[in-house]
Amino acid sequence: MDFSAANHGLWDVFVWGGVIAALLLVANLLTRKVGFIRKSLMPVAALAGFILLALRATGLLKFPAEMLEMVTYHGIAIGFIAMSLRTTKTEIKGLFAFKSGALIVSTYLVQAVVGLAISALLYFTLMPALFPASGILLPMAYGQGPGQANNVGSTYEALGFIGGRSFGLSLAAAGYLTACLVGIWYTQRVIKKRGAEKKDVKIVSGSVVTEVFQEENEVPLDESVDRLSLQIALIMITYLITFLITRLITGAIAGIAPGAGKSIVPLFWGFNFITGSLVAMGTRGVLSKLRKSGVMTRQYQNNYLLNRISGLAFDLMIVAGIASIDISDLQGLWVPFLLMAVIGGIVTYIYLKWIVPRLSPTYADESFIAIFGMLTGTISSGILPLRQIDPEFKTPAADQLVVGSGTGILFGAPILILVGLAPNSTLMLFVTIALCAIYLAALVWFMVGKKFRKNT
Repeated sequence: MDFSAANHGLWDVFVWGGVIAALLLVANLLTRKVGFIRKSLMPVAALAGFILLALRATGLLKFPAEMLEMVTYHGIAIGFIAMSLRTTKTEIKGLFAFKSGALIVSTYLVQAVVGLAISALLYFTLMPALFPASGILLPMAYGQGPGQANNVGSTYEALGFIGGRSFGLSLAAAGYLTACLVGIWYTQRVIKKRGAEKKDVKIVSGSVVTEVFQEENEVPLDESVDRLSLQIALIMITYLITFLITRLITGAIAGIAPGAGKSIVPLFWGFNFITGSLVAMGTRGVLSKLRKSGVMTRQYQNNYLLNRISGLAFDLMIVAGIASIDISDLQGLWVPFLLMAVIGGIVTYIYLKWIVPRLSPTYADESFIAIFGMLTGTISSGILPLRQIDPEFKTPAADQLVVGSGTGILFGAPILILVGLAPNSTLMLFVTIALCAIYLAALVWFMVGKKFRKNT
């Protein structure tokens, strides 16, 4: 075997992984030492992604685009699998978790209706060459971040949307800027209203929850196998099962209906993080049953380490996703991009300001800024401004993000169908908009309908 630098298969992952790691450290240094960057509440990973994007755009660094796409694709799946394997707390189960998930998915649907309305309007008036279903990339980018914007954008490129991947990733980048700008303005407004003294926050990234390192009946530290090794083993086995299930399903679809399979099969691979999350939930349930029955005496998941792994995966995904934007692909797409970025942010703000106080009346400001930050960026861009007004997480706003991300996967599963339906024809585009509106109404009724009827 050739161990020299000429063997790119041997060295490329580690060389370019080292570059991403170095940029994360540089971005972390900048957020700590440069005042205006620290006050911007920009997540470290997002800043590192913008730095790498600038280096690639100016030709100073020839980072392979395929490597960035691979990191983005696998990062979102591994991150969600790690989150879904975590054991749940009894105090945050039940209706709170399901309403939090419904809130997240209902915001996706609001963004989908807005995005599709914009793309349809432009398609039938000023831009007949525009991919009419491009608007559904708005919730993928704002609501779910660069990972899903990359996956769906790539799928739509295969269906004829030239520049779809960069379009989705650019919307995700715009979402980060929206989350940061609104986060700064809103937290300063709350602090001034409450008369509280503003405190610097510690920069955090990834999936953030407060967990103990050692829970009851977990594998002890002096065990012959390292606890981190067990977490990685659980994640990789879950991902392997996810791959096998997706391969089985897509193979069956392609064999039964080859015509439909051309549009459906890529979506299954693009949404592999949903399949992975469901498999992880099933794995978690099996492990729980085995412990309760006495067959297994130890708890093998460690929430602290699983959170760190998911945080690492999401950070790498964010850096790679932003850096892989090809600005030249946006030629001819600036009008829909700007309209969706601006109107999407405004409508998301208005919708959350309306519904959040009805769900969380005692901590409406904390809940709003956390949810808005996550639904225009990622969970880290929701946690950062939340720490400005709730530094010790005394309100359930942080838990709302975490448990809502889990139950949101169940509520969000039908969106997979809508993403595949929208680009099929003009009729299906309007059917998709109608289905989004109907599903949105159902989720809003689930969250606040009974309360309205009671008040009436």
